[in-house]
Amino acid sequence: MSIIARSATRIATLLLITGMFLWSGCMVGPNYKRPAAPIPQIYKEQLPEGWKQAQPNEGALRGKWWEIYNDPQLNALEEQVNVNNQNVLQAESVYREARDAARIARSALFPTVAGAFDASRSKTSSNLGSAANKINFISGTRNDFTLPVDVSYQADVWGAVRRNVRANVATAQASAADLENVRLIMHAQLAQLYFELRGLDANQDLLERTVKSFEDYLQLTKDRFSVGISSGSDVAQAQTQLETTRVQLIDVSVVRSQDEHAIAILIGKPPSALSLARQPLHAPPPAIPVAIPSTLLERRPDIASNERSVAAANEQIGIAKAAFFPTLNLSASGGLESTDISKLLNWSSRFWSLGSNVAETIFDAGKRRAQLDLERAAYDATVAGYRQTVLTAFQQVEDQLAALRILEQEAATEDRAVKAAQESLDISTAQYKAGTASYLQVLTAQTVALQDETAAVNILSHRLRDSVLLVEALGGGWDTSQLPSRGDVLAGGK
Repeated sequence: MSIIARSATRIATLLLITGMFLWSGCMVGPNYKRPAAPIPQIYKEQLPEGWKQAQPNEGALRGKWWEIYNDPQLNALEEQVNVNNQNVLQAESVYREARDAARIARSALFPTVAGAFDASRSKTSSNLGSAANKINFISGTRNDFTLPVDVSYQADVWGAVRRNVRANVATAQASAADLENVRLIMHAQLAQLYFELRGLDANQDLLERTVKSFEDYLQLTKDRFSVGISSGSDVAQAQTQLETTRVQLIDVSVVRSQDEHAIAILIGKPPSALSLARQPLHAPPPAIPVAIPSTLLERRPDIASNERSVAAANEQIGIAKAAFFPTLNLSASGGLESTDISKLLNWSSRFWSLGSNVAETIFDAGKRRAQLDLERAAYDATVAGYRQTVLTAFQQVEDQLAALRILEQEAATEDRAVKAAQESLDISTAQYKAGTASYLQVLTAQTVALQDETAAVNILSHRLRDSVLLVEALGGGWDTSQLPSRGDVLAGGK
């Protein structure tokens, strides 16, 4: 090891040992404690029979929660979200920024070492100096070569630097939770659009069958009109019913195209690059495992993000308190200097100096006190935001539990209405053919039957979409154990 390297190492080691000794002294400010939040013992909407409350790990949702729907097409689309969705990629970049900011903050725990090589050549005037000191004055041209090393270190006596590292780590963890929340939202949006599109497929099938049926009814009325059994009014009514249904079919196609385009954007593709074959809905939503309410705090990434923000705000209070105390700065300089470059690396060319200073603000017109009050207010705001997020999360779970319970009852009732409407249509058709009922009666029965069948399809679509919203409200398959640790953040890990 060279002379300059040995000197720099000794100086840096001395400063680091001194700093570490001072570092272990004290750290002002409040210790962090997770704020309390209102947590119910049971979900209100689970009280009716038919709901089973799972224990924390009983049938819990896992990472790829969309696989519970057993739809290969949906699975394939969802797999592309993490890779190609631009909102997810943006959130990933924001997390990397926060992680790098934490690493930057950690660097303040260590000394700063700077080195350089300077070379100069200068000529001194012969007329410099007074008559009295000219005997000691040497004029002429000279070289100057230096290899200086400067070491500086601000000792973290009151813990401000350590708290800043903690705050940045907590902020990075909050950013990681935000990333997971964006993923959850994007996956849920895709699933909702997918089931809405499949519901429209079912509506298209229904309307196409209905158009075919109404074409048959139109032909029936024309045949009866041609032999003088039915009136021209019957033909006109049948024609109107047919054309109105064709308009509905066209309208469904427009909405389906828009949903398909939205799905393409979610998987990071232009709309022209995605075409989904028709696949009508048939199966009801699967059972969604709902654990006890207290686990929601561990499974919602938005709650985790808010909690980590509270932790970061708590550290800012400590940083503001540390500003009331003196700062201790340590510095050292050393290196080699010679007028002859061939002698620059000689031991006799060395120079060094050590120094320190303690600084304290005597008067700042209340700035530090105001900063401390500001950080306390910011902390209170983040606590309120955290608690509101928790309350909103419970509301969302309750909303979707209620929606699924009520829609299940509505689906059963609507199924009975569909059967009754079809029976009514069959009877009206038979009576019309027998000449005992007018075509208006058939027309009314057709309208009611179509409305009920459309309602049944829409209810099924709503049930599937609301099941996705329940999954989203429960946090998907995520939990706080997946948050990056302090070591992961500072090492540039996940």
